[in-house]
Amino acid sequence: MEPRDWTDGHVAQWKPVLPDLDPEVEGAVTRMKKLSTHLRRVREQSLVDFDLERHEFDTLHKLAGRGGKAAPSELAADLDLAPASVTGRLDALEKRGLVRRMPSKTDRRRVDVELTKSGRATWLGAMDVLGDEEYRLLGVLSKDERKQFNDMLRRIMLVAEAGSDQHG
Repeated sequence: MEPRDWTDGHVAQWKPVLPDLDPEVEGAVTRMKKLSTHLRRVREQSLVDFDLERHEFDTLHKLAGRGGKAAPSELAADLDLAPASVTGRLDALEKRGLVRRMPSKTDRRRVDVELTKSGRATWLGAMDVLGDEEYRLLGVLSKDERKQFNDMLRRIMLVAEAGSDQHG
């Protein structure tokens, strides 16, 4: 017999109350929610471990995604924030030595923001914690199973994305 998880008990509890409940749909959706919650907790704990606020991590992440260097206006656009909001974030990150502002080499009126060595190490460290947990969890599947799982999730997401266009 397959080992049972928390969701199996949840489905068993609700099946008599809702006889039309599809246990496979309820099980899959509940497991996705619980998995998402688990990964969010791991991510939040990694931020605590690396002494980062969520918005600080997001800023470092967007900067890293641009090769470690960007104009404040580019970061503001990437983060969907007003430039003044980004200035405050950058001030705090610069005080901590995670980023530095440098005069642009191409435009004297512009400033570029760069990840420092410490900023890159902090960002990577926080990323590694979550990445390690993702690999630990999905490591129970073979490479072929991970590809199949990913393909199935893509099919589900295409329906979700198409549906949100109609309602959004």
